[in-house]
Amino acid sequence: RPEQELTWSWGYRPRSALDRVKAMAPPPPLTPSTPLLHGEFGSYPARGPRFALTLTPQALHIQRLRPKPEARPRGGLVLLTEVSGCCTLRSRSPLDSAAYFCVYTYPRGRRGGRRRAARTFRADGAATYEENRAEAQRWATALTCLLRGLPLPGDGEITADLLPRPPRLLLLVNPFGGRGLAWQWCKNHVLPMISEAGLSFNLIQTERQNHARELVQGLNLSEWDGIITVSGDGVLYEVLNGLLQRPDWEEAVKTPVGILPCGSGNALAGAVNQHGGFEPALGIDLLLNCSLLLCRGGSHPLDLLSVTLASGSRCFSFLSVAWGFVSDVDIQSERFRALGSARFTLGTVLGLATLHTYRGRFSYLPATVEPASPNPAHGLPRAKSELTLAPAPAPAVAHSPLHRSVSDLPLPLPQPALTSPGSPEPLPILSLNGGGPELAGDWGGAGDAPLSPDPLLPSPPGTPKAAQLSPITEGPSEMAASSGLPPPTPGPPVATSAGGPPDHLLPPLGTPLPPDWVTMEGDFVLILAILPSHLGADLVAAPHARFDDGLVHLCWVRSGISRTALLRLFLAMERGNHFSLGCPHLGYAAARAFRLEPLTPRGVLTVDGEQVEYGPLQAQVHPGLGTLLTGPPGCPGREA
Repeated sequence: RPEQELTWSWGYRPRSALDRVKAMAPPPPLTPSTPLLHGEFGSYPARGPRFALTLTPQALHIQRLRPKPEARPRGGLVLLTEVSGCCTLRSRSPLDSAAYFCVYTYPRGRRGGRRRAARTFRADGAATYEENRAEAQRWATALTCLLRGLPLPGDGEITADLLPRPPRLLLLVNPFGGRGLAWQWCKNHVLPMISEAGLSFNLIQTERQNHARELVQGLNLSEWDGIITVSGDGVLYEVLNGLLQRPDWEEAVKTPVGILPCGSGNALAGAVNQHGGFEPALGIDLLLNCSLLLCRGGSHPLDLLSVTLASGSRCFSFLSVAWGFVSDVDIQSERFRALGSARFTLGTVLGLATLHTYRGRFSYLPATVEPASPNPAHGLPRAKSELTLAPAPAPAVAHSPLHRSVSDLPLPLPQPALTSPGSPEPLPILSLNGGGPELAGDWGGAGDAPLSPDPLLPSPPGTPKAAQLSPITEGPSEMAASSGLPPPTPGPPVATSAGGPPDHLLPPLGTPLPPDWVTMEGDFVLILAILPSHLGADLVAAPHARFDDGLVHLCWVRSGISRTALLRLFLAMERGNHFSLGCPHLGYAAARAFRLEPLTPRGVLTVDGEQVEYGPLQAQVHPGLGTLLTGPPGCPGREA
């Protein structure tokens, strides 16, 4: 139902209905300020200050004890929403009996951008290393459980057995996304962060259009806990349609999917960012926010839209169907892709200069329960961060065997001085803004023994260090490319689907609609059918929409609107308050299905930003058909 929310933690994936019911059971009540752990720690190097640490369900509180308490502590509150992960370390000096506990954080700076920081604490309250090791292990396990949404035992016994095996993720990177910066952003920001979180991953670069769709058709999905696209919205469109084209689509579509924004169109990432309670963001800031949420591992049901085209073929949408001004700008701005997200700004200006109207017939099945009225949202500050992390070159790491047409790249991550115990992927040596290694440069001093990995958080018994996965094969359409023939010419996506649920609300195209449908005919500037809240990272088209509300949100603008009024609508859409302008040409309805019949002979139709065949189409919402990795829900404005 729309009011239900389904989440589960990393390492646990509900398969049956009973599992899903258990996953929705509320956790034991804990107030945000309930102390879970409290203790005294030293710092690295040993001659540094001493701290009192208190761990609560929402934050790690740090108070300096010696040389003297601070009147106004700086950095004394580390919110768990800003923590990517933690690890335990030990000194390479055999004379040091202390154990070390390191927390990786991404706090917001004074200018709004996130900056990476590592806090290392020395557990030295006991005489022997084994006792100090147990204490560091207890803190690392408790913090990891809180980050991943795992319950802590009420008896206070916190051991590494509470942690499941590291989640296995398949990362699909479009190297041409985001002005060609997607791979660099992935290497410098995404891979270090998910390694800090202890997540295991394999990475593949897509080589052409529909490559991701072909890849997921040949996956052994039982070996993966999630498929993550590191790109814009287009690669996720391919992944979802590939899953629904499999013979086992009913199980395949339950595979959690996620998105890390590295493209020019990052609409779903903007909605995920809002769902997580973060302030609106663009560029690197949006990528870091979504990466932090991915490290937490929460999942959410995702509505999908089944779209039937004029030829009878069917595709599935997670974002939008557009006709008119929005689709014109989307497709005509393709030639400005090198500008990144600025291509849409330029496309909008050109579209306003040559504003067109389109005649058509638009019908929809109204929702039985109307959603809340659209409410204005806060403004979208365009704060940007230039976080530069520079890993050094490294030898290749072990990877699973993959199909020869797949680019399974050796990850350029060095053999680290710090690794996340229990994770198949090592943590890289990271330099912050060109500085030295985080411990030796930021915390250590001359004569201090360096720290090395301490496997305090082992994988469950029987879990290999680097699991061998089945080879990734591709769908039948890949055979021509792998046999030496040239790759297909990029064009409109192949929108046929042999799988997916039936559209029980839709009569065949060209046949009369049931009497409970609403029909309007006239001249339109645009028609937009959207599922999530965002049309772009900085465009909130349906601020009241949710991922699983079971509705498609219909917006249309009739002819007669001036260019100035249309521009005002899109400027107000950045804050989500365009409905409050009282524009007489703007219409809205919540629906379960719709049909669009263009009466203008020429035009552009898009599904999730991809051009499809022009002609009549109809679509129906399938509530909760997919699963989206969103991270835990947050309170709006919690960063304010």
